[in-house]
Amino acid sequence: QVQLVESGGGLVQAGGSLRLSCSASGRTFSGYYVGWFRQAPGKEREFVAAIWWNGGSTAYADSVTGRFIISRDNVKNTVYLQMNTLKPEDTAEYYCAADQSVGSSWRAWDYWGKGTLVTVSS
Repeated sequence: QVQLVESGGGLVQAGGSLRLSCSASGRTFSGYYVGWFRQAPGKEREFVAAIWWNGGSTAYADSVTGRFIISRDNVKNTVYLQMNTLKPEDTAEYYCAADQSVGSSWRAWDYWGKGTLVTVSS
């Protein structure tokens, strides 16, 4: 099965930027949708962004559109989430997920990383 590993989380001040990485071991991302989800303390898990590896099409949650950019690097077999103009409400555990078909919610995605914590100070 696909094994996912996130990295790049940390502490950043409001208005700053951070780039998260999601790498796969065991398989390439070819033929997969790769997404980012986040869960803030005391909140439900929510969709952030996703990319179709083969065609490169993307989708974003309304809360992050214009600030976050999801991209892929074929050479490194890695998906990135560039987060700009970060706000305190972006503070959450960020998870990378992958699936071979589109899911209606996070519960439908088959493969998950263990998460990386992003903390935005105010």
